[in-house]
Amino acid sequence: MPLSKLDHHHRLTVTKIFGHPLSRNIQWHDVESLLERIGIVSISHRGNVNLTMNGETHSLGKVRGHDLSEDQVIRVRHILKEVGIVQAAA
Repeated sequence: MPLSKLDHHHRLTVTKIFGHPLSRNIQWHDVESLLERIGIVSISHRGNVNLTMNGETHSLGKVRGHDLSEDQVIRVRHILKEVGIVQAAA
């Protein structure tokens, strides 16, 4: 899915995810909304967050609190790259 197919709010979230230095203030509800736009988000019986799209499931682990951990931000970056969403160079 091209970045242009996302709404303004989702594009801002993508900008935060791909930002340098790594943002420590990316709220889970913003990322969840973005992931729901590109696939199916589910919570496993162990509390892990999973994104399923095109028959593949990607796991983010447990989300604790309102903000994503650094590891989760990096994982979301990889998932977005795999589905073709990348931040344009400034």
